[in-house]
Amino acid sequence: MTRVIGETMSTCVFVLTTDHVPQTPVHPAVARKMLTARAAAVFKRFPFTIILKTAEAAHLPVHTHRLKIDPGSKTTGLALLDGPKVVWAAEITHRGQRITDALLRRRALRRSRRQRQTRYRQARFLNRTRPAGWLPPSLHSRVANMMTWVQRLQRLCPIVALSQELVRFDAQLLQHPAISGIEYQHGTLAGYEVREYLLEKWGRACAYCGATDVPLEVEHIVPKVRGGSHRVSNLTLACVSCNQQKGSQTAGEFGFAKIQAQARVPLKDAAVVNATRWALYSALKTTELPVETGTGGRTKYNRTRRGIPKSHWSDAACVGASTPEALHVAGVQPLGIRAMGHGTRQMCRVGAQGFPKAHRTRQKQYFGMQIGDIVKASVPQGKYAGTWTSRVVVKNSGWFDLVIHGKKASVHHKHCTRLWSSDGYTYTLPAGAGTAVSSPH
Repeated sequence: MTRVIGETMSTCVFVLTTDHVPQTPVHPAVARKMLTARAAAVFKRFPFTIILKTAEAAHLPVHTHRLKIDPGSKTTGLALLDGPKVVWAAEITHRGQRITDALLRRRALRRSRRQRQTRYRQARFLNRTRPAGWLPPSLHSRVANMMTWVQRLQRLCPIVALSQELVRFDAQLLQHPAISGIEYQHGTLAGYEVREYLLEKWGRACAYCGATDVPLEVEHIVPKVRGGSHRVSNLTLACVSCNQQKGSQTAGEFGFAKIQAQARVPLKDAAVVNATRWALYSALKTTELPVETGTGGRTKYNRTRRGIPKSHWSDAACVGASTPEALHVAGVQPLGIRAMGHGTRQMCRVGAQGFPKAHRTRQKQYFGMQIGDIVKASVPQGKYAGTWTSRVVVKNSGWFDLVIHGKKASVHHKHCTRLWSSDGYTYTLPAGAGTAVSSPH
């Protein structure tokens, strides 16, 4: 680990005027000169932002930017474009599954209490109504995470338009190819929608031998000569060798009877994205900015035509028809953002058997810090001597939990300096950009 925490050296730095009006992001070298000359000061660390000290310093031309979003079930990509140039990128890791697991644990605890008739709490799931557009908490958190960062970036950069990948693929269109006309199937996007669906469904591996990182072909589970259809429920991915060996056999005759059943199983991740896509679109419309939409097939088409390696942020940069023909992505390093939440409201902690073992205090701050703060720990001696940056877990004993060398370590509070107040997220900087922020959770 290095001892500097800051933004990546290849990603532009956000700039605000003295009255917090966003300006065009500048190169890190320009920001460094302004900080050295004391014409600006550090305003935020994540994402790295400087604020000008005088009104005369705001002489830079203001460019308009487009924020592009590639929503995902587990990770969402963000890309900020100034014309053909990607000036900032990030990848948000959601905590939807953690929320689901926490709700399941709570449900099991309350059910066991009712069965034991101890600390009885009447069931209340039959006397509640759900508002229109209700989403489960695990899905709502994904939309909330994306909207949080859209609103933050609006305050830091002059954004005039948004782009959202609305769907990865049109399932109804795939099942009934003629539903939108034959022109769609034979246009420039022909094959991209189907292949993107199959790559997601079969894990980008051969369905028969499990080979990865090899050329994959779209293969019919029941061959066409045996009456098989072109529907996606009859399609899978196979390497060249397996496809040739299978020939005119069905998947069952080839020794893979489970392939047909697996082909009919819906995509969990795709279901998550489909369930939240219109909620996110409606939320983006409330920003009163024009929102462009596109499919995952077009995103892949744009990315492959421009020869850009696949990643969440690069997919975001290629969303929609507004993607420039010459997209400049060289040197861009995304900021890693992981949703951590704001703690728990559970007052009574329980053991493995469901019995109370500890009670949470009302106090959240100890020695001026709270759980989730990012601190710099300067340990003078001992096993962990050095300077470390980590997300912290505070304790009333004064010994805080940090992660050093991938392990949980206790550091006294007098050696800790807060760098960033808890905001529900932890951050990971690219290699060469500073210190990755580790978390003891």
